[in-house]
Amino acid sequence: METNLCKNPAKVGFPIPSKVSRTTKPETTLVNVSGVMVGGSDIVIIAGPCVVESQEQLFETARAVKAGGARILRGGAFKPRSSPYNFQGLGEEGLKLLSSVRKEIHLPVVTEVMDTRQVELVASYADMIQIGSRNMQNFPLLKEAGLCGKPVLLKRGMMSTIEEFLLAAEYILNQGNDQVILCERGIRTFETSTRNTLDLSAVPMLKRLSHLPVIVDPSHGTGLRWMVPAMAKAAVAAGADGLIIEVHYKPEEALCDGHQSLNLDEFTRMMTDLEKIAQAVGREISL
Repeated sequence: METNLCKNPAKVGFPIPSKVSRTTKPETTLVNVSGVMVGGSDIVIIAGPCVVESQEQLFETARAVKAGGARILRGGAFKPRSSPYNFQGLGEEGLKLLSSVRKEIHLPVVTEVMDTRQVELVASYADMIQIGSRNMQNFPLLKEAGLCGKPVLLKRGMMSTIEEFLLAAEYILNQGNDQVILCERGIRTFETSTRNTLDLSAVPMLKRLSHLPVIVDPSHGTGLRWMVPAMAKAAVAAGADGLIIEVHYKPEEALCDGHQSLNLDEFTRMMTDLEKIAQAVGREISL
């Protein structure tokens, strides 16, 4: 007896979990990240380094992205890596640096949590916690995130369907937390010319099926710095409520994902172009 499922308004062939469904809640949810509202008419830009490396790197990058128009700072303190020998973040020291930046530069911060044992610690420093692609179906972590009292940025799994993505979000909402942002970050396909295949068709589909705000990560979605501005503009045109962009003050020296991180000048130029695209679709970049 499927009492917890709603009819599918888009007729895509699978039932929509009830708490995430736009049938259950027709109006889009506004997610409040320490005063920054995601899901409204304004498009919110989240930007910063893939991983926190040092005080200089974080502060220089944070100042630049704020000046360029970012409203939320991203930065990994705990970083999942495919190889156990790669740099995996500074841990709690990275969280302390993020907290210091927030106080000095006045940007809310989002950072990834990888384990149920980290949720309380990360939530004590961050304004929003991120559950990354590799953990989208880590159900104990989803439940714990739903109980942490902070907004949650949920990234789509690299080989997950829209249905699986929405069911993952349902785990969080089922714990009483509707402050969830869905993030399309590219999926793994047979294509090898890019790191992932950025599925921008997911944006209008998710917005039709669910009341949760939807943002896009063109950095992980392509893995190529030169492609990020073009895909960011396409995401805004497709209706994204925000973007999460990797930016580094010295990408060539980055310890993680420098090849897909914009430098400071590239970020500034991209933001100028994004304002034009936003206006063309009747929206504005939140400043």
